[in-house]
Amino acid sequence: MQLHVVLPAESPELDIHELAALAQEAEQLGYDGVWLPDHLLPPGPYGPEKYGGVLEPLTALSYLAAVTRRVTLGTSVLILPLRDPLLVARQAATLARASGGRFVLGVGTGWEEYEFDAAGADFATRGARTTSALRLIRHLHASGGGPYEDAFHSFDERAVFQPVPEHPVPFLIGGNSTAALRRTAGVGDWWQGVGLGPREFTEHRSRLRELSDGREINAGARIGWDDDGRDAGEVREEVEAWRAVDADHLAVWFGSVDGDGFGRRMRALAKAVGQSDQT
Repeated sequence: MQLHVVLPAESPELDIHELAALAQEAEQLGYDGVWLPDHLLPPGPYGPEKYGGVLEPLTALSYLAAVTRRVTLGTSVLILPLRDPLLVARQAATLARASGGRFVLGVGTGWEEYEFDAAGADFATRGARTTSALRLIRHLHASGGGPYEDAFHSFDERAVFQPVPEHPVPFLIGGNSTAALRRTAGVGDWWQGVGLGPREFTEHRSRLRELSDGREINAGARIGWDDDGRDAGEVREEVEAWRAVDADHLAVWFGSVDGDGFGRRMRALAKAVGQSDQT
C-alpha cells in the first residue's frame, strides 16, 4: 500500500516555501505522494474544519514539481465543473511534462452551491459536466486536437492541442456516492474514498469492481490525524487496518499548520510504520 500526504493548504498564512519544504521532507521520509485540495471562492474562511485550498493547487503543484523528484503529485480534489476543461487539459499536460509524468488529476463535482453561483456555473448539472470534462481532457491528451463533440463541447478538426503528454494524465475520482463510483468506472484510473472506515471501503470497492467490469483501478482512501490526542502507535494501527483490506493507497492529512505540528506528526507516522526505512 502506498502512503501519501495531504499537504496543509487551509491556512491563509501558508507560505509556498513552507509547503515546498514539507513536500520535500515527505519525499525524503519515504511517502509516495503529496496532494493539495481546492476551493475557489468559499462562503467562509479557509480552515481545517471545512474549506481547504488557499493556494491554487495546479499552480502550487507546478512549484512542487520543480523541488521534488519521486513523489506523485495530485489534487485531492479539484472542483472540475468550476473550471474551463480546455484550460485544465493544458494545465494537467504541462504539469505532467514538468514532473516527468508524476501528476494525477484528482477531481470532484463539488458540494458548495455558493461557489457555483459565484462562478456562474450550474450546480444542477455539475455531475454531467464533470464526466464530460474528463472525457474531453482524455481525448485531447490522447489525440492532440479535434474533432470532438458532446453535449457541452464541440470543435472541428482544425483544433490543435499542445502539449500532448507522453501518456494521458491519470484521473482520480473522489467521493463515495454511486455517481462517483460510476464516474470512476467509466473514466477514472484512481478512486479515493473520504470519511470511510476499512469495512465501508471494501464494500464500495466491491461495487466499483462490479461497475468497472474488473478493470484495474487504484482504490484508496483519505484519513486525518490532527492534534486529537492519539499517538503514532494508534495511527499506525489505523494504517495497518487499511493495509489489511488491501487498499492501494492511503492519503493522510496531518492537521493544519500549527508550528511544527504537521511535520512532527508526519515524521512520527513515517517512523512508526517503517516508511522512512524504505527510502
